[in-house]
Amino acid sequence: LRNDFPHLGEPSVASYLTWFEEVCRTTAKMIVHWQRVGFVHGVMNTDNMSILGLTIDYGPYGWLEDYDPQWTPNTTDAGQRRYCFGNQPQIAMWNLTQLANAIYPLIGEVEPLEQALDVYLKTFEEGWKTMMAAKLGLEVYNSETDDDLISELLQVLQLVETDMTIFYRKLAGLNTQKMNKLEASDDDLIAALFEAYYQPEKLTTSFKKRIADWLRRYIKRLSQQTVSDEARAKAMNKVNPKYVFRNYLAQQAIEKAEADDYSMIEELLELLRKPYDEQPENEHYAQKRPDWARHKAGCSMLSCSS
Repeated sequence: LRNDFPHLGEPSVASYLTWFEEVCRTTAKMIVHWQRVGFVHGVMNTDNMSILGLTIDYGPYGWLEDYDPQWTPNTTDAGQRRYCFGNQPQIAMWNLTQLANAIYPLIGEVEPLEQALDVYLKTFEEGWKTMMAAKLGLEVYNSETDDDLISELLQVLQLVETDMTIFYRKLAGLNTQKMNKLEASDDDLIAALFEAYYQPEKLTTSFKKRIADWLRRYIKRLSQQTVSDEARAKAMNKVNPKYVFRNYLAQQAIEKAEADDYSMIEELLELLRKPYDEQPENEHYAQKRPDWARHKAGCSMLSCSS
């Protein structure tokens, strides 16, 4: 408390509780950002969580390529998938509960600790809704329309392998004015997102219809706003990165470094300092995972001892 949380005052029961509440709040905000960019920690043991709301312990971690809530970069977790992408919010809550148990002797009461844990739940829920609205270019989150809209989107993203990072960047560039005027066909609507699909040949007629129907609902929702397509795209591209540290890129850099060529490490370092910028000269780093990397060691999953 004295070294890292001096703003909370001298150690006391009151400051312990304020501290725990702050840990709950900052942890929730961190997890929201993980879900926003598709980061998967992979080893969310309690000792791998920071009270400072930071990402620590870089064991098997990675970014979602195709949107799969069950994906984990950790071979040790492949069976149970306790720490998969979709479980991260719940695991953070579980870890905070264990921290509450550990500091209970300092407090001596359960209720104030439960209230602090409620702060995590509330902060995450509100933060997730705000985050998802931003990813979709919505000015505000409207539960009446957006609960179903986003729920359906998360199902649509799993119909066929869909690159999460590319999908949101392509969605930002959707010409809603043109689509509205032309009453676009299913194929016309999906064409704007085509680059996000790993296996477009698996887009059956029924899948196309479901995706296109979602896009029509999305375009209708956007029509309720006064924001132009250009302004919406600019706002979306500030929260949806174009470049993420894809596992196969990391593996390529490692292999080059092992041959005493550190150029790719330097290139990736510069690239990822501006992950939201277009960087036309680096377009090759924004491509889908190549098929050769689908199951290659280091490009998909790792063990804790790797």
